[in-house]
Amino acid sequence: MKQSEPESPDMQQTETSVRVTRKGTRKVVIRRRPEVTGLDTRKEMLKRARRAAVPVRSTFVQAPRGPADRSGPLKVFAHTGDKRGLRAYLMVIASCSQINEDGWTTTLDSMVWARLFDTHLGVTAQSARTGAWRTLLRLQERQLLTCTRRRGSSEISVTLLREDGSGDPYDRPDGKTPEDRFFSIPNAFWTDEFDSKLDTPGLVMLLTVAHGKDWAAYPAKRLKEWYGWSEDTTERGLLQVLEVGLVKRRKTFEKKPLLPVGSVLTYQYKVAGPMVTSSRKKPEATA
Repeated sequence: MKQSEPESPDMQQTETSVRVTRKGTRKVVIRRRPEVTGLDTRKEMLKRARRAAVPVRSTFVQAPRGPADRSGPLKVFAHTGDKRGLRAYLMVIASCSQINEDGWTTTLDSMVWARLFDTHLGVTAQSARTGAWRTLLRLQERQLLTCTRRRGSSEISVTLLREDGSGDPYDRPDGKTPEDRFFSIPNAFWTDEFDSKLDTPGLVMLLTVAHGKDWAAYPAKRLKEWYGWSEDTTERGLLQVLEVGLVKRRKTFEKKPLLPVGSVLTYQYKVAGPMVTSSRKKPEATA
């Protein structure tokens, strides 16, 4: 019969001690560690960053005008259905939102990264750590960040690279050039758990609408050309973000003089609810 392996410190949720009372009797005292969730860890990381919203370069979604292929790194997440990788990358940007002596680098224990990415759910501590490391390696292969860990240490250092997937060093976007335009992801996206309410198409289309102008149209047949993903991803994603209230839609008519009725009905979209940052709070025009 195979003996069970000793429980690792990561999995020891209780601490047992023996206390001797005044009467000389021995009393066993069991203290249970509080459960720390992924949400707890993300909230604490956002609190440490001291930012109400995190800027993300628009080039992550779409390259500026010029190249024939304008798709950004987001296309790969859409094609592979890599929700874990996409959530992890957005959380890394939030975690590394302040420059320090190591540049745009954040160093955390691999179990903390695991909770940030939710790779700890339903698995052993070692599997959780491995899942976090593999997720970071995928992002490194896409030239969105670099990750290192010292031999014999459980800590992982993560350094941001530019969001366009070029592998260039990261710097804070200022919006002064087409390459530096950005949109913002408010902390409420995480603290209200919208990240877990959307699957990959929903996350993809949320970022797409956030990076675009208010009341822009996203015809499913054109998004493969514009961004690089399928009609199905577009349609499913838009339905999801409308359902959870992060995007709203309006109807408008576009002139088409050569059509029998002279116009065509189109839908336009803009971010709503917690996704509306101060920079986007402008009076709405009548459709």
